[in-house]
Amino acid sequence: MEKEEKEAKINELLTRGVEAVYPSPEAFRQVLLSGRQLRVYLGIDPTAPSLHIGHVIQLQKLRQFQQLGHQVILLIGDFTGMIGDPTDKTAARVRLTRDQVRANAHDYVKQASAILNFQDSKNPALVKYNSEWLAKLTFADVVELAAEVTVQQMLQRSMFQERLKKEKPIWLHEFLYPLMQGYDSVAMKVDVEIGGSDQIFNMLVGSDFVRRHLHKQKYVVANRLLTNPQGEKWGKTSGHTDIVWLKDSPLEMFQKVMLWPDAMAPLGFELCTYRPMTEVKALEKQYQDNPLGLKEELAFEIVKELKGERVAKEARESYHQPEKAVIPSLTIRRSEANDLPHLLVKIGLVKSVKAARRLLAQGGVKVNGRVAQDVTLPFQKTFLVQVGKKITQRHKVRLQP
Repeated sequence: MEKEEKEAKINELLTRGVEAVYPSPEAFRQVLLSGRQLRVYLGIDPTAPSLHIGHVIQLQKLRQFQQLGHQVILLIGDFTGMIGDPTDKTAARVRLTRDQVRANAHDYVKQASAILNFQDSKNPALVKYNSEWLAKLTFADVVELAAEVTVQQMLQRSMFQERLKKEKPIWLHEFLYPLMQGYDSVAMKVDVEIGGSDQIFNMLVGSDFVRRHLHKQKYVVANRLLTNPQGEKWGKTSGHTDIVWLKDSPLEMFQKVMLWPDAMAPLGFELCTYRPMTEVKALEKQYQDNPLGLKEELAFEIVKELKGERVAKEARESYHQPEKAVIPSLTIRRSEANDLPHLLVKIGLVKSVKAARRLLAQGGVKVNGRVAQDVTLPFQKTFLVQVGKKITQRHKVRLQP
């Protein structure tokens, strides 16, 4: 690789979609320019039976390191997944059993292979499971690690502050999670950890542990999160229904991206695709009066990079043929939406209850193909609700007591 090309790739790695680099971008840049091979890892807990678009963002950054010749590791948190990361949670995560975690992780490597090269003859991506070392720690080992982090440090975290204000419980095992994630860096002797910006605290705990135990610097690359226009994280723990899962069919992926708020498209291009940013800016200008057109370009690009260009073309063609489309399906408790306007807001078809009531009055809402006459929810357990005429504005809803 020529010097100029390498410098351009390093600049892309350090800037595109990156929120922060620790201890500093310039210090890390010099290490990357030195030609030294680094050991870089991304950790993913198996809390669901499929990877999703948020993981894609991180995996693509890991791929950039692999393409620059660094040794990359996909760490599957089969032990930490049983503890549950409290990050960005207003309540403790539901704890998973070992069997549940293993079942969830079953297809992770296969799905990640759409992005990482696990078969490269010279520099294959590695896969590790943190139960290999975390399950072997003794109680004395955990006490020693706990002695390196203060309670004040833990309580400064925003989600714990929110729980204290609302008098919600903070469980002791939640304090152990950053210790376990931090120890992963020591056990694998890594030089770099990458993750979302909501993981900065946990990743920096790992940097502290590496400095104390291995006497070297560990760098942290914190990537921006995919968020909606209100700044809310677009992920499964945030309750959004249009999350792109890697288990989805190409058409489902395409449809779900088309359901994203229009304003998410530019960020989606930056974080979820490899499309050069100069081309993205040109697309934004081209589609400045046609946000749906820009989203369609984004949907095509995401499917192309995960499934291939031919498949992406087929998904786009099918999207424009409603009879072939897969209608998103979701389950809602009646207590979460006591009438039709609140339901429409809950599932993301309209932005406000006021707007939903206006649509109802105008005859713009259909339930099971018929114009809704009032705000009352249907008596059926499962029904089709639609706003407007497009397939992207339909949801199949199942109501639970």
